[in-house]
Amino acid sequence: MIYKNFQNLKLSALGMGAMRLPVFNGDDSEIDEATTKEMVAYAMEQGVNYYDTAWGYHDGNSESVMGKILKEYPRERFYLATKFPGYDLSNMTKVEEIFEKQLEKCQVEYFDFYLFHNVCEMNIDAYLDEKYGIYEYLMKQKANGRIRHLGFSAHGSYEVMKRFLEKYGTSMEFCQIQLNYLDWSFQDAKAKVKLLKEYHIPVLVMEPLRGGVWPILPKRKRPD
Repeated sequence: MIYKNFQNLKLSALGMGAMRLPVFNGDDSEIDEATTKEMVAYAMEQGVNYYDTAWGYHDGNSESVMGKILKEYPRERFYLATKFPGYDLSNMTKVEEIFEKQLEKCQVEYFDFYLFHNVCEMNIDAYLDEKYGIYEYLMKQKANGRIRHLGFSAHGSYEVMKRFLEKYGTSMEFCQIQLNYLDWSFQDAKAKVKLLKEYHIPVLVMEPLRGGVWPILPKRKRPD
């Protein structure tokens, strides 16, 4: 495994995401825990130490399953990332309730990486609205050691990211964006990377294979 420096940490160049875990009968909420456990064991054996989940993945069950499986490993063997679910505006008033529940579901006392999830056009105004106290609460948890590194993920436009960074950029330690051949231009990842460099914010890559689409080659008719 190749490891990348992140502040004082050595992060595996490849992480394991928990958004598309194996399920039973096509039911996204019914995670195949036995197979997932085998996947995590294999990842650990190959040196993967970064595991990414979120409140809404698998209808809310991803955090619980990953927490249960990772609990079997020494805490110092993995770095765990999860996110505040701002993709649902009804969650904006529940940051404390959700954060405490996430710690319980993941069976940890702190998160190595915690993100404002999916900063985009739909939620940017709410994320920036101080009345919800999201930023203040998360910064407090960081000060208390319950969040080791605070960042954000983004699917929105360059302009939306710029607004977010203008307010919170000095406190963000990393950003997760879709970075692949298509999104380099389709989601203007090139401009976003440049903007993040201006703020000296490292990029964590998500969707490098576009959710598994890139390895699936189209069937081509053999020439006669």
